[in-house]
Amino acid sequence: MLASSLSFVEGSVLNVALPAVRDSFDAGAADVQWVVNAYLLPLSALLLLGGALGDHYGRRRLLLIGTALFAAASLLCALAPDLTWLLAGRALQGIGAALLLPNSLALLNAAFEGEERGRAVGIWAAAGAASAAGAPLLGGWLVDNVGWPAIFYINLPLAAGAMLLAGRFAAESRNDGAGRTDYPGALLATAGLGGLTYGLTLWSVDLRFKPGAVIASVLGLLALAAFLRVEWQRKERAMMPLAMFGNRCFVGLTALTFLLYGAFGAAMLLVPYVLIEAGGYSPVGAGVAMLPLPILIAVASPLMGKLAGRTGGRRLLTVGPLVVAAGMLLGTRIEADASYWTSVFPAMAVMAAGMALAVAPLTSTVLASVDNEHTGTASGLNSAVARTGGLIATAMLGAVLAREGAALIDSFHSALIAGAAVSALAGLCAWLSVHTKQKAARGEPRTAFPLSSR
Repeated sequence: MLASSLSFVEGSVLNVALPAVRDSFDAGAADVQWVVNAYLLPLSALLLLGGALGDHYGRRRLLLIGTALFAAASLLCALAPDLTWLLAGRALQGIGAALLLPNSLALLNAAFEGEERGRAVGIWAAAGAASAAGAPLLGGWLVDNVGWPAIFYINLPLAAGAMLLAGRFAAESRNDGAGRTDYPGALLATAGLGGLTYGLTLWSVDLRFKPGAVIASVLGLLALAAFLRVEWQRKERAMMPLAMFGNRCFVGLTALTFLLYGAFGAAMLLVPYVLIEAGGYSPVGAGVAMLPLPILIAVASPLMGKLAGRTGGRRLLTVGPLVVAAGMLLGTRIEADASYWTSVFPAMAVMAAGMALAVAPLTSTVLASVDNEHTGTASGLNSAVARTGGLIATAMLGAVLAREGAALIDSFHSALIAGAAVSALAGLCAWLSVHTKQKAARGEPRTAFPLSSR
């Protein structure tokens, strides 16, 4: 729980610190995007490989390596003398998180059985939700009173505690038959997502495809095409077996995940940024403003998971994204001088309600859509797709982040309207692809780390 909380904390605490980071380095809009995406890119591309390496070489070993790397990278971020060093540290954090996250859950699965395993995973997920809920408030206080580097220093005691406990108490486990150490696939996925993200970031600043943006995007797409070819050739040894995509339900759920978490991730980046830059909120005030959202999601998600087990996921996965879309439209009432209770809180509450409807049913329905052999891969892939959605969405926000004053509010409203349309499209994907009688997966609970998509 301590190890995985590193990623959960880092996924939400940075949003309230971005304006301070931007001012500290006199950074532009594209630089702000890369402070976020330098972390999301390796995490998205290497998450499946991280789990496979743990299966092959030992899950405790990979957890310790990933946690140590995350701690070292956090120290680099805190001490970064310029933006280049900060981005390097963020990239290393992403690699560390890709190693520790899947192996923290895999260790639990190996250590417990039956009902005890369900309780252990439930506690693990609750700890992640609590970390995500408290991180913006703590981060805002640190930015206000200590400075933004302090948000990286708080990772060091967490990492030290995780490594001491894992080294003393966690039993090593592995899968001797694991064969998905897919290094060519991981390299091509990283290159493809990196090229595409870089191209979209260049485009988003002024919404024009200049030569650099075109070249980067084309190279990224070619690398992704090569990645798909490698995965097809490796068949079941691939980190992303393409045979799973022969299932219409799984394809629809993957599209839903990408669209919903992309739109939601963009909103979670923009709301605190706009509250600080245009609304005059302090970082701690912005953290408090966001607090209802993770709390409501954490409280309501288990109830929705039980409901999906009885009724199936189709209705919840259709209605949930539509409710998120409604919350984003409510967010267009946020102005520079608007009241929190009449503008920000309603939007946060409605978006939280929509995500609560979708989070648990999405994970369980994804697992129910594939055979038992692929449930672990499907869970990891769903998590990677969620982060990729946030990665691509962040790369497209340059035109908003580059604005100031009234222009920032106008661009923010346009981005929320676009996000609402994308969320509604995600709901349509569920309605068209999920079977009416598709039930939640029975037996051992798993998670695709839904709360850490940022």
